[in-house]
Amino acid sequence: MAIATIAAVATKPSSIPLLIRKKPKWVFTPLAFCSSSSSASRRKLILYSKPGCCLCDGLKEKLQAAFLLSGPHSLHDVDLQVRDITSNPEWERAYQYEIPVLAKVLSDGTEETLPRISPRLGVELVHKKIAAALIQ
Repeated sequence: MAIATIAAVATKPSSIPLLIRKKPKWVFTPLAFCSSSSSASRRKLILYSKPGCCLCDGLKEKLQAAFLLSGPHSLHDVDLQVRDITSNPEWERAYQYEIPVLAKVLSDGTEETLPRISPRLGVELVHKKIAAALIQ
């Protein structure tokens, strides 16, 4: 009887939307459920990328891992928005030969491009570079 109940729960349609997405929107907010700060006080980074870019995917993975590290310069309050440059002609013109491009959003809403961070760097070094860039 318990097995039939588990099978019925596992096949409920409500669990399917979590697994199927037509076009992924990459917005990574590490530990957002634990944060007591409002979204207005969160620091923001933008990663300009495009589908099929292995350097972009590598940097995205390193950034996500770096955001999970603890320490004196924690990045738990950083929102990462990944923007597909192919969805906007202006972004594509600006970054087509430069991706991945990482920018921080300043308090006035403008963006400041950060120095290139190689996806070949270790997670700790990526963490250190991002933390230093966000302090400036």
